[in-house]
Amino acid sequence: MYRIVVALVAATSCVAIAQAQEVGTESRQISGPLLTLDEAVALAGGSAPAAEAAAADVDAASAARRVAGLRPNPALSVEVENFVGTGPYNGVNGADITASVAIPLELGGKRQARIAVADAAAHRAQIAQAIAQADIRFQVTELYIQASAAEVRVAIAEDQYRIAGDTARAATIRVQAGRASPLEQERAEVARLTAETEAEKARRLADAARASLARRIGRPVTGPLDVAVLGGPGSGTMGPPRPVSAAGTLALAAADADLATADAGVELARSQRVPDLTVGPGVRRLEATNDVAAVFSVSVPLPLFNNGRAAVDQANAERRRADAQRRVTALDIEQKISDAEVEAANAAAAARVASGPALSSAMEAARIARIGYREGKFGQLELLDAERTLTEMRSASIEALASYQLAKARLERLTAPAPLEGN
Repeated sequence: MYRIVVALVAATSCVAIAQAQEVGTESRQISGPLLTLDEAVALAGGSAPAAEAAAADVDAASAARRVAGLRPNPALSVEVENFVGTGPYNGVNGADITASVAIPLELGGKRQARIAVADAAAHRAQIAQAIAQADIRFQVTELYIQASAAEVRVAIAEDQYRIAGDTARAATIRVQAGRASPLEQERAEVARLTAETEAEKARRLADAARASLARRIGRPVTGPLDVAVLGGPGSGTMGPPRPVSAAGTLALAAADADLATADAGVELARSQRVPDLTVGPGVRRLEATNDVAAVFSVSVPLPLFNNGRAAVDQANAERRRADAQRRVTALDIEQKISDAEVEAANAAAAARVASGPALSSAMEAARIARIGYREGKFGQLELLDAERTLTEMRSASIEALASYQLAKARLERLTAPAPLEGN
């Protein structure tokens, strides 16, 4: 029923445009290929700054993972002793030279802890990228539905304007034939002017909606839109409420990733409490005997002032915050999903009422009233009342269908699944 209604309303735009010149209204020129919702989403995703930023974050996290796996660089040192002194040490001829390499040895699992933090951050960046893509799809879907609904409103307004013009001409004929008073002609002319104003208003709003969609996808929207996206729910009931759970959603996955990053941060802070060793094997040349000897040094930092305890306390506090934020997120998402399901159910019920038998009856009543008015069987007031009722029902139908699709899009965004780790 709903696709039939939408197709019927869209088809009236062709009639309205074809007859617009006869009744004096300026038709809108729409040319170009059909732009579907999926095509609009793809275009927006390819030019959206948010998508580029999310992709850059993923690349940065991947590079950070490689950095985390690197070991510390060794240091080469050269020492010159016993030169530029007094007596036998005057000049540089008596200098002893020592060359050594300082090799840091990380202890306590620091490298593994860094890698774990980098892995958690990389997974969080992937989730952020999925969130950006879901947001882009939702935003484009909203704009596309609004633009499609605006196009259907233009079709309705232009069709009503065409009908008002036909009614005005019929009223003129009746007055000239002496079958009606001039007041009837004036009322018909007022109705025609009102319909013309509404048609112009609908066209301006549709052009604005198209411009908003064009800005979002990064290219002009010159072709028609697929008004089939305004199809309504089925005729059956919505069924019993589903159990509301935030598990598997993008928002909860982001909170889980933040908690995993905080856990890895705690392990990293603990590993930092273990002092590292620096070993320095080298070679010394003794100028006095022209001999060469090996040297070996070991250095260990003394944790007298900073033993790492404060850093562990900070990491534990951040972990508690991430855990609490995860619980808050789970409650918020479940509440939002529940509200969105109720909103979608209410919108579905409104769409069934507005786009069902009531609209069909209003269309048939208006058709009969037009025929009866031309044949002199109905008065003008009956015709105007039937036309007003049909206009209201058409507008209510489009509003209900658009509201249902927007509510469904919001629910789909809230329940969008999270990507698997590593994908």
